Amino acid sequence: MRVGILKETLPGERRVAIVPAVVPSLAKAGLEVLVESGAGAAAGFSDAAYTEHGVRVVASRADVFAQADLLLQVRAAGANPAAGRRDLSLYRPGQAVVGFLEPLGAPDAVLDLARRGVVAFALELLPRVARAQSMDVLSSQATVAGYKGVLLAAEVLPKMFPMLMTAAGTITPARVLVMGAGVAGLQAIAVARRLGALVQGYDVRPAAKEQVESLGAKFVELPLEPGQAEDRGGYARAMGEEFYRKQRELLTRVVAESDVVITTALVPGQRAPVLVTNDMVGSMKPGSVIVDLAAERGGNCEATRPGEVAEAMGVTIVGLTNLASTVPYDASQMYARNITAFVQHVVKGGQLKLDPGDDIVRESLVARDSDVVHPRVRALLGLPSAPDAAQGERRA
Repeated sequence: MRVGILKETLPGERRVAIVPAVVPSLAKAGLEVLVESGAGAAAGFSDAAYTEHGVRVVASRADVFAQADLLLQVRAAGANPAAGRRDLSLYRPGQAVVGFLEPLGAPDAVLDLARRGVVAFALELLPRVARAQSMDVLSSQATVAGYKGVLLAAEVLPKMFPMLMTAAGTITPARVLVMGAGVAGLQAIAVARRLGALVQGYDVRPAAKEQVESLGAKFVELPLEPGQAEDRGGYARAMGEEFYRKQRELLTRVVAESDVVITTALVPGQRAPVLVTNDMVGSMKPGSVIVDLAAERGGNCEATRPGEVAEAMGVTIVGLTNLASTVPYDASQMYARNITAFVQHVVKGGQLKLDPGDDIVRESLVARDSDVVHPRVRALLGLPSAPDAAQGERRA
């Protein structure tokens, strides 16, 4: 079975799905690996580095599609809307693809893959269970985004993060508020603390308090009843607008006292909830900074301009997207380990095996047998419920 590594075509995307160091693990699974020439260059991995690990470098993208049985990407189909559509004609029936697909935000792209007869796996739908931790691409890339978000804030803020005792007097530490204590938020808290800031963290889940405090930050407690904040898969669930309104009202004072606010709240397949209104931005001191890690989904701040660094009412709002791609060397290594673990799980004896009783396969598989098979994606497309999957193991 041949695995093809494609060069990413989304503008600004510098990551690569597989790095040379993980190739031996794929070879042990009975896979031959080939890579599009230049695929790893932007991340710091030369064609020669792949060749040294037994990878065959292929000159053209079309040749990778023509020769590979399984394609590995960072951003495929719906996660790369324009260029992804240009790849559609290159797919062969029965060919498989694994990567970010944005199936809940761009279900039509999944339908396009299904119509080409492609077997498609969306890694962002992996269940958050212990068995899938090593495959969790969302967590690994969120770690990078949380780290980079703090560095961007430190660069833009017109003051230093740590308290300093100098001959010229004492420099007071910056006050940082991190909204959302998921993977990105916790990483942001840890980095801001290491830089010497006074850090507060907030999350709708009361259970996050222990995690926030374990990193040396203060947990912001609000008199709110969040109800069920997570779905069955362990991902954030959208709350009602009344909840968000009360949350904004209670957080206004905390935001106003902060020099830096980092927001991280995302709900799969939906626009990011607004946590910081224009009025809240206006309450902040001139020179303050908001880093909106949810900018790619519209942003948690009402004044965010996705893809831009903007200013509103004297506050700098960093709405840059795809931050993981700005640290491509390490982000690619983490992603490569995740996707390799997934491939090892679904490939046995050099063949792709689909077990409908396996929750990892069931939750990530979105297209097979020329049909969209994931219930949530089918619902978004207005398709009827799929018939029950055949019992037992199936080969593709």
